[in-house]
Amino acid sequence: MSSAFILNDETVLCRQTLDGWWPLQVQLSEFNTVDDNECRQAYQVGRVELLESLAPNHWMSDGCADSDVISASAPATSAITYDYAVTNDIALPIITDSISNSSNAFITYRQLITQLPVALSAQLSQAIQLLRWQADTQFCSRCSAPVTAAKRDERAMVCQVCQLRQYPRVQPCVITAITRPNPQTGEMQILLAHHHRYGQQSLPLQYGLIAGFVEVGESLEHAVVREVAEAVNISLTDIRYVSSQPWPFPSNLMLGFRACYSSGDIVVQEDELSHADFFDLSNLPKIPFKGSIAYELIAQIAHEQGMSL
Repeated sequence: MSSAFILNDETVLCRQTLDGWWPLQVQLSEFNTVDDNECRQAYQVGRVELLESLAPNHWMSDGCADSDVISASAPATSAITYDYAVTNDIALPIITDSISNSSNAFITYRQLITQLPVALSAQLSQAIQLLRWQADTQFCSRCSAPVTAAKRDERAMVCQVCQLRQYPRVQPCVITAITRPNPQTGEMQILLAHHHRYGQQSLPLQYGLIAGFVEVGESLEHAVVREVAEAVNISLTDIRYVSSQPWPFPSNLMLGFRACYSSGDIVVQEDELSHADFFDLSNLPKIPFKGSIAYELIAQIAHEQGMSL
């Protein structure tokens, strides 16, 4: 028997534990398991196979891998949608609408990544993206004929008419932490912006880093320079890559950079931003939540200055 996570859009079925919500898996019987021939003949919308997600200590230095959050891998498994489970009569635990009165509930991915190991968060991101890609790729984008799944060792949908192969798409995005010394005090500052998507209703307002999609034909560094110039009208120096994070909103790979302010006065791109400024690390506004690459970039800079968030 195999097991699978249960997802409903961008939420994951979890069990409440003493340490918080934890993703649970249900058992898939042999009846629910298809062989290679069946998989190729009929596209099973609502079920995907997930590759192993390695812990960050596979690429970090030895001195950095002392936490369960970055040292635990997630083994290969499956993910299914709630609708798939219901349609195929897969036994599910009792689920109630009230999270406060239930031991099992669907929890948003954004809430889970603040507490889960990095590898498990990445695997759930993988599940969200693949299930969405699967639902959106039931017909050929070239000739509109129905598609079928490729062999199990290849993630692709194949058109039986024109043989076009469609693979999951990843959209690269750059996100940049820009620093400078405070011109008056010398304290390290970081550039933060309030984006319209954060909303104006809840106080304090949330601020984040400058980010944007990589355009066709440009390098990652070029994308950093362009996005920052477009967003806040300043120039950079010492651009350097730090780390990356898969982000399933909708299907992005966030590529984290750091850079130093070089010149220019801040002029915000009003279509996207309402305000941007350099903030002292000792007096930061509300920033993105723990588990996001934006938080990790800001926390890294704070740590270098002998501070903690």
